Amino acid sequence: MAGRIEDYALIGDMQTAALVCRDGTVDWLCLPRFDSHAIFAGLLGTEEHGFWRLGPAHAADSEPPTAARRTYRGDSLILESEWDTPRGTVRVIDFMPPRDGAPQLIRIVEGVTGRVPMRSVLRMRFSYGRVVPWVHKHDGRTVAVAGPDSVWFDTSAETYGKALTTYADFTVAPGDRIAFTISWEPSHKQPPALPEPEQSLQATEDFWRDWVEHCTYHGPYREAVIRSLITLKALTYAPTGGIVAAPTTSLPEDIGGVRNWDYRYTWLRDAAITLSSLLRTGYREEARAWREWLLRAVAGDPENLQIMYGIAGERELGEAELDWLPGYENSAPVRVGNGAAHQLQLDVYGEVTEALHLAHMTGLARNDYASLLQLKLIRYLEDHWDEPDEGIWEVRGPRRHFVHSKVMAWVAVDRTIKLIESGDADGPLERWKELRDDIHRDVCERGYDKERNTFTQSYGSQELDASLLLIPQMGFLPPDDKRVIGTIEAIQRELSTSDGFILRYPTSGGDEGVDGLPGDEGAFLACSFWMADDLAMIGRVDEARRLFEKLLALRNDLGLLAEEWDPRLKRQVGNFPQAFSHVPLIDTALRLTASGAYGG
Repeated sequence: MAGRIEDYALIGDMQTAALVCRDGTVDWLCLPRFDSHAIFAGLLGTEEHGFWRLGPAHAADSEPPTAARRTYRGDSLILESEWDTPRGTVRVIDFMPPRDGAPQLIRIVEGVTGRVPMRSVLRMRFSYGRVVPWVHKHDGRTVAVAGPDSVWFDTSAETYGKALTTYADFTVAPGDRIAFTISWEPSHKQPPALPEPEQSLQATEDFWRDWVEHCTYHGPYREAVIRSLITLKALTYAPTGGIVAAPTTSLPEDIGGVRNWDYRYTWLRDAAITLSSLLRTGYREEARAWREWLLRAVAGDPENLQIMYGIAGERELGEAELDWLPGYENSAPVRVGNGAAHQLQLDVYGEVTEALHLAHMTGLARNDYASLLQLKLIRYLEDHWDEPDEGIWEVRGPRRHFVHSKVMAWVAVDRTIKLIESGDADGPLERWKELRDDIHRDVCERGYDKERNTFTQSYGSQELDASLLLIPQMGFLPPDDKRVIGTIEAIQRELSTSDGFILRYPTSGGDEGVDGLPGDEGAFLACSFWMADDLAMIGRVDEARRLFEKLLALRNDLGLLAEEWDPRLKRQVGNFPQAFSHVPLIDTALRLTASGAYGG
């Protein structure tokens, strides 16, 4: 049975990632890419759908013991888990070395005290748990093959097969180190090279230490910021610079419900705000790589900008349901692909333009095509900004005139005007200044409720939406504007949970609401960070700090956040770990540090 979402640790090689539970079970791993089929899909099903458990031996009729302690080794993505047993203490080191050849997941068992009996249980199931591979020996190595995939299992421990599962039983004493490695290779190719676990461990530690040294943030929240930056780096697909929203699919926003989506793709919105955080903390190379990814993905067709693409820029992300998987805690359906890819979300034009503007302002080497793309996007918005769309939250209900979408269209035009005024692009400056004024006037007249002194979710609506918190952060109105303050206070009243965290918008409970879906969802963590930002901007810095530190307390013991927090169950929910949660954590830390609003 899968653990709670927050029970998992992330390891990865910047091309794919695995989730490791507290009991030493890898319940999720896709090979060779983030969006490939899973070979361990127990997270979304049962042990019959694939897993790899490595930990102290236990009776067959008892639950596997959970680690007494676990941590990342320094500022790295190397996981160390320790078990205290009646016979001694043992440590398991889990990591995926940055790829130079075949993708590998390496697990090293280290004896600490006593003599501890251990067991490895490896059940590979390809194609999200549907296909049982042919497992056999090849030149003394164990290999599992099915169709185009082969996974090679290497260890010095003696292994045996039983019930379509590979086992190893062994004992470790102080100083013993026994390594286990799985490596993926296309089944038609030669076997991957024999792994070198100890050398790979050192190389992985060196990589992360060197990467973290580039961070320019040294404020009071450095631990949380560094862990978030490492997580964002882990979600970056190194060959192309694309950034996945999360490494998982179908972890539910509503446990037992249908709000289950595949996040293993690059949302322009998420990637753009990720680029912003990376730039502001010193990571220019990642920003440059993302800009190049964007230009390739959009090349030749900027008028038909998609909200998301595959990690190599793929456009077709057809959605399907895997009916053989029961879903995480029976949250069905399990989906792969994402049908929202072709929605119209006008705010994306603003996020992309804002990211390109920030790259330009921070001195990233000029790219003429990036400027040309920006101009083409604005020409599209000239004709389409006043259309209804699906909005930032990808509603599957009818299109509306979402206020946030209009605000971000204003941002796109405003930043492009600044580019032209800087002399780095040519365009119809006066015409676009008039367009900027038209959009601003339209939002303030049609998206603002004078009686309640708040902006609303969409034109003519009475509902609120937490995306309105971005109005002052984007510079659409100054923080001290009474309409901004009124909106912040209205959202606190109407979209706040009992814990003080923020919902995205009102959901319908059992019926379909604005998003076209039944059920509820948890507090959206990004929106809660936005609230802390806004409170700081309007001078309520102590309140902002208290909310921020409450949000930090929601992280699991390894500093990781999912998409949402369920205030009823007191659990993390949604895909995990979530870039869209870790980015605003960084942004809020930077803002609070700049304001001096931190304790101690």
